[in-house]
Amino acid sequence: MKKSILSWFMMASMGFSASAIAQSADYPTLSQINQRMQQVAKNSNATLTSLVKTAGGKDIWVLKVGTGALDEKPAIAVVGGVEGFHVLSTELAIQFAEKLVAEHSEALSNTTFYIFPNMSPDAYEQYHATLKYERRGNATAVDHDRDGKAGDNGYTDLNGDGQITWMRVEDPLGEYVISTQDERVLEKADRSKGEAGKYLIFKESKDDDKDGNFAEDLKEGIAFNKSMTYKFPVFEPLAGDIPVSQLESRAVLDFLFEQWNIFAFVTFSPANNLSTPLKYNAGDAKKRVVASILEKDQAINAMVSGVYNETISQKAFQQTNQGTPGDFFQWAYFHFGRLSFSTPGYWTPEFKGADGKGKSNSEANYLAWADSLGWNEVFVPWTEIKHPDFPGKKVEVGGIKPFVMINPPYDQVAKIAEEHTNFILKLAGLQPKLEMLNIKIESLGNGLNRVSADLFNNSPIPTHSELGERSRWLRKVRVDLNVSKDRIISGDKIMLIESIGAFEKVSLSWIVKGSGDVPVKAGAAHVGFVNANFKL
Repeated sequence: MKKSILSWFMMASMGFSASAIAQSADYPTLSQINQRMQQVAKNSNATLTSLVKTAGGKDIWVLKVGTGALDEKPAIAVVGGVEGFHVLSTELAIQFAEKLVAEHSEALSNTTFYIFPNMSPDAYEQYHATLKYERRGNATAVDHDRDGKAGDNGYTDLNGDGQITWMRVEDPLGEYVISTQDERVLEKADRSKGEAGKYLIFKESKDDDKDGNFAEDLKEGIAFNKSMTYKFPVFEPLAGDIPVSQLESRAVLDFLFEQWNIFAFVTFSPANNLSTPLKYNAGDAKKRVVASILEKDQAINAMVSGVYNETISQKAFQQTNQGTPGDFFQWAYFHFGRLSFSTPGYWTPEFKGADGKGKSNSEANYLAWADSLGWNEVFVPWTEIKHPDFPGKKVEVGGIKPFVMINPPYDQVAKIAEEHTNFILKLAGLQPKLEMLNIKIESLGNGLNRVSADLFNNSPIPTHSELGERSRWLRKVRVDLNVSKDRIISGDKIMLIESIGAFEKVSLSWIVKGSGDVPVKAGAAHVGFVNANFKL
């Protein structure tokens, strides 16, 4: 709807930026993202930095938000856009940043936030391109099928509608049949029931390089969320020859390895361990290369999952993706040792018809739900075309449109962002919190005093993830008694503590000679620091 000139001036007077108004009907363009991040950075508590430019010349932004000694307080990293087609994830990260500085400055006294709004800007741009498709890779030229030519067999818009959907080819050797739940949907034939396939199915494309394959050498490069070090998918398309090979992945990991204060990650991605926590597997946990969340960390995951499900009104439907090879969410836990949480932020609700029955097929469920809302623009009807690579065969193009199943209509995003902002703030409230309790001074005579205290972690989250402690990557809790060594008769001037559990304590004790102040400092960047002073 067009706004009058008066309406525009009224909105401007209320603090709305022109960029926010311009993108209100749909997800923002990269230019609008840049403008909004720069607007957030005008706040005195925020600093915006471009870590690097991608091969496509796009900025990889990080917004650092906090007050006081930022690097000596626990921090949460909020990451969006790890998948370029997941445009909602970028918007959730941006709106969190906007809400944080505008409405929740009280959270900054205890927690620092690092916000990465979009890790895949090259791929994200495809959402607003003339040809729409769910792109993952960046702008690096890559020969995915290793035939000596980069990007020589990508997608083809066969029906000229400006988007890439699917093509189905009638063939008795096919693996797919029309679903009994919705005739618009294909599903794999059930061989165990003696069901024969009828269709081959491909993304909309041609065999441009005449090697018998379709869309196997896309005109895009490396996917950020497939090129991390954990379970790196060697020789798979979009992963690259080696992990962390791209400008953006190197820059972000280099940045993170300098931020010792990060205790947790919240990643908006297709992976989900928030509505449903990860499961502990004893065998995989004992492997040399750990392949399961560790038992104590699983308990934390379950607790945080409970907080998430209490905060988020929408309930997940058929969420089975709890991590894929080379993804960022798993890297943050298995290779960086931090608590790592991920959520898509949005799911198609489970739809039940008048008979009270739902649909087990996720695409059929989505279409039934869309039909109930009168959405007529989410599906391309199957239309027969002539395909040069299938002479004499019936080929049809159609299917659910790109982006719509993972990204809700933009008018629903504000509520989703509000709820996820609340969740992240609740997570910050659970962060490890050190306190020095039961401070005691006992005179032993002859100028000697025993000084003691309990270092208490007043939090349901331990100071170290079990994997972080096991990998010895997170810094230990350090206790410094700030007096000269010759005054310390018993006890260590510097003490290192492996971990302090949830609501647990470590008792500290020294014998010190002389009088005056005896200051003590305890903590680590990712759990914060606490100071106390013994007056002898």
